[in-house]
Parts: sequence; C-alpha cells; structure tokens
Amino acid sequence: MNAPLVLLDAASLWFRSFYALPESLTAPDGSPVNAVRGFTDTLARILTDRRPARLVVCLDADWRPEFRVAALPSYKAHRVADTSTGEEEVPDNLTPQVPIILDLLDAAGIATAEAAGYEADDVIGTLTARERQRPVEVVTGDRDLFQVVRAEPTPATVVYVGKGWAKAEVLGPAELAARYQLPATDPGSAYADVAVLRGDPSDGLPGVAGIGEKTAVKLINHFGSLAAVLAAVHDGRDRVLSTRERNSLTAAEDYLAVAPTVVRVATDAPVHLDRPDEVPAQPADPRRLAELGRRWGLGRTVDRLVAALEQAGRG
Repeated sequence: MNAPLVLLDAASLWFRSFYALPESLTAPDGSPVNAVRGFTDTLARILTDRRPARLVVCLDADWRPEFRVAALPSYKAHRVADTSTGEEEVPDNLTPQVPIILDLLDAAGIATAEAAGYEADDVIGTLTARERQRPVEVVTGDRDLFQVVRAEPTPATVVYVGKGWAKAEVLGPAELAARYQLPATDPGSAYADVAVLRGDPSDGLPGVAGIGEKTAVKLINHFGSLAAVLAAVHDGRDRVLSTRERNSLTAAEDYLAVAPTVVRVATDAPVHLDRPDEVPAQPADPRRLAELGRRWGLGRTVDRLVAALEQAGRG
C-alpha cells in the first residue's frame, strides 16, 4: 500500500507549461501546443518518477467560487477578464489547448475530478481528507496547497513544482515545518493561518497591514493558531504582541473574520470523478490517443505517456 494516490493541480501545471515552453511548438495547422506538450510530458514524468497506484487530475469547476467572493469580494477580482460573464483572464493561446489536454486524458484513461461551485484546490482538499488507505501526493506549483500536508491517517505531501519538475521539492510535515519554522504538530493548518495573516496579492487577499510572513510565523508559532492570536488581541495581557501588531490585528478584524473561509480548502466538496482513479496499464483508447497525437503534431509526447502507463502497469 506504499504506492501513492497522486492528485494533480491541473490548471497550475498547464499554466506553467504554457509559460515554460515556446509558443513556436505548434500543431500541423499552426495552433500552439506548448501547454499540451508540457503538461503531457510532466504527466509522463509523474507516472515514471512517483509510481502512483492511483492518480486524479483535479479541475476547476469554478475558478472563483461564489462562497469565497461573498466572503471577500476582492478574491481574484483583478483576474476577471469579463465582468459580465466572470470569466478568468487566460492567455489567448492557452484557452484552446485545455480541451486538447482533456481529450488526451480521456483517451489515455486518466481520471479527472471536479466539484460544482468549487476550485481544484477544494477537490484536492476533499480527496486528501477522504483518503484512508494510501499516502497522498499533491503535485502543484501553488503554495496554497501546502495546507493539506499531514501525517495521519495517511501521510499527505506536496510535490512542489514551482521551479519545474527537475527542481521539484517534496514537502511533508517535517519539511514544511522546517522550511517556514512552523509548529511541528500540524504545520499544514499552521501554514493556512500564516497565509491568512500574510495575505496574497495574486489572489486578492490583502492580509493584515504590517504583518508580513516573518511576523505571521512568529505569531502562529507562539500562540499555536490564528484563533489563539485573535484571543490574545482581545485579552490584552500577552506581551509577545507589540502595540503595533495589536493595533494592526484589531484594524483587520473584519478581514480576519472571513479570510479563513477564503484561504482554507474545502474538505467536503461534492467531488465527481469521471472514472475510477486506478492508473491504467494501457490507454483506454489507444487508437484515439494515437490519432490525437498525429492531429496535434505531438511527436514523441504521446509515446512517452504510453510508455509511462505501460511501465506503471508492470508495477
């Protein structure tokens, strides 16, 4: 039972593939396929290097869920391309590549999952929370998912590919605690609390003015949780809090009341998988997969995926 359940943060990986590879990689009709190639090659490497027993590609059913926007209207607001539709701003040459990636996954027999009204992060959070048999490995370039790291009931680690697969970092509880000087007992939850305090401009999270990552870590380390930090603010007796920090936290009370709902991933999303998540020993539809490879001029990219599936099937 040591072979893991691997959960892929799909959008994170295809965005990174799009920007990592040149748009001069094109199909016979001239369409860019750089994201397709990069994503598919990364998937083959994951199958070869991580040797999962089960694998799920996790998708955004809603990239900006209403429950998060209702809590914090600034959430991802700067990424909205069309205010009338709420569509995300995505590079023009990436958008048409996503259906190709999904077609390849379908022909290969790789499971995908989404949850109506939720992001891929929530799908990952829910599938991790549900897992009671195998270790979980989350492959992402997004630090937000560090919060799912755990020791029990089965280990959950993050394979962080923010610098590419060749420089991937595997972070379990010990590594996460050491990297950010977090409490060793539950560093995943502590990381989420730090993220609330620190904020994240890329997601429209303002954080607490004057509280950067270093101060946030200090506070969570001392008090143990965001709830305990806020209790100390109102108690007024703990001398770890400086007057400036106490004032900043008091001024941010409205934000701090809603931010955990925005930052923390859901663990009870209504996840739907399109098929069983066992890694297939061979493509579900080899002929269609080969045809997709020819149509989009993917060269050896599809061959590497097929070889990785066959290797996985041999154990």
